Order: sequence, then C-alpha cells, then structure tokens
Amino acid sequence: MIDIGTEEEKKPDDLTGMEPLAAKDYILQFITTLKLTEKQSEELESEERKWESRVSLASEKNEEALQKEARNELERVKAKRLTLKEEIAELGTQIENMRSQLPFLAARQRSIDPDLLEQELLIALGHMPGDEKIAATDREFSKLEKEKSAQDALEELKARMKKP
Repeated sequence: MIDIGTEEEKKPDDLTGMEPLAAKDYILQFITTLKLTEKQSEELESEERKWESRVSLASEKNEEALQKEARNELERVKAKRLTLKEEIAELGTQIENMRSQLPFLAARQRSIDPDLLEQELLIALGHMPGDEKIAATDREFSKLEKEKSAQDALEELKARMKKP
C-alpha cells in the first residue's frame, strides 16, 4: 500500500503559524520579487520590439537566413515574456492572499503592538510597509481639518450670537 500522506504541502502564500512581523517580512520578499519580475518583463518588452524591427528589416532586405534567426529570437523573447506575465499574475494573487491573512495572525497574539497595528492598517489600505510618512501626513491633515472645522463652527456661533 502506498502512503500518500495526510498532511497537505504548505502553500507558499500560507502564513499559518508565522509571527506577524515575520509574515510581513515574508510578504515584502514576495513584493520585491514581483517588482523585479515586472522590471524584467518591461526589459523583455523593449527587446521584443527590437527583434520585431529586425525581422522586418531582414524581410525588407530579403535576408531569409537573418529573418529566420530574428524570428526565432523574437519567439523566444515572447515566450519568456509570457511566462513572466503569468508569474506576475500569480505573485500578485499570492501577495493579496497573504495580506488578507495578516489581521488573523495579529489577532492570535495576546499583546497589541501599536506599530504592528499601524503597519497592518497601512497594508489593509494598500500602502507598503515603510509608508509611515504618508500615514503621518494623513494624520496631520486630519488634525488640521478637524481644527479648521471646529474653528469655522466657533466663528459661525459667534456671528449668530452677535446678531440681535
């Protein structure tokens, strides 16, 4: 009898059992890989255009051997770019799956870390870890807007009280 095993293999986007901070670092590695893969795809796009122009140049000059080589290289570049596009889509899905697991990891911890909570909120809002400056700026603007609103309400009340 063959033992097929009862435990499923852990998926790369399964954060079960990880500490929230370790999970965030893990997600950051995926995001870094995604960005590098996107950059490679962009580079291949320009290489694809280069080989397309070479195919048409060889065709114009009736250089069948060169045209065939250029066409082969163009097909290789297109295939590699397609593979990268699929990888980009998969990485994006995995990152979203992992981001959705972060609140559950934090809920399992007994103590509340305000910095960790802030990072989780930033991630939930679609910001990257490290975007604390944006969050601080948003908080400052919210504070100023509340103060202005209160000041306007006070001025309006004063104006109403002055009217006989």
